[in-house]
Amino acid sequence: MNVEYTGRQFEITPTIRKQVEHGLSKLTKIIGDNFESHVILASEKYRCIAEISVIVRDKPIVGVGQATEMIAAVGDALDRVERQAVKYKGRWRAKKRQPKKEWTQQPAEQAMAVAVGSSMAAAVPVVVHTFPPVIRTTEAHVTSAPDAVAMRPLSLEEAIKEAEFRDRDVFVFRDNKGRVKVLHRKKDGKMELIEAP
Repeated sequence: MNVEYTGRQFEITPTIRKQVEHGLSKLTKIIGDNFESHVILASEKYRCIAEISVIVRDKPIVGVGQATEMIAAVGDALDRVERQAVKYKGRWRAKKRQPKKEWTQQPAEQAMAVAVGSSMAAAVPVVVHTFPPVIRTTEAHVTSAPDAVAMRPLSLEEAIKEAEFRDRDVFVFRDNKGRVKVLHRKKDGKMELIEAP
């Protein structure tokens, strides 16, 4: 933990230094020892400003506090930094990390196979890899889209105009005879009409 102090129109006292180091020692319990911090203390007329920035894994965490006394401003800035550090640690833990699955190689006896010719003299050694048997699928997120459905019967031309106006890739409507039809915009930009039986 490296702490760098900067005073602007303010002399850094040992009590302020002790308060900052005590507050940053609380951060070591949350984000560990491997961070750099920069403390800027400024005094302007009747207010004191404390800015504490902590850099963890190239991500800055900044807390600014203002008060009439420097001790209160430093305490406010430390509280803000601590709250942000807790959020940062929570986001870091919440990331879903999957272990890397490596290809497994079969033993040498099984990996040898005859690739060319029918005799062992003309055989070429081949290494056979097996892929992980797990097929990853993404979970479907279903949401309601009330603006993708027409409430009144429409002709095909009106439905196309309505789908363009609402900027929808899928648009469901009924024709004048009451049959359900779906307009679908394909990846090439063309509209496809799907009729329900």
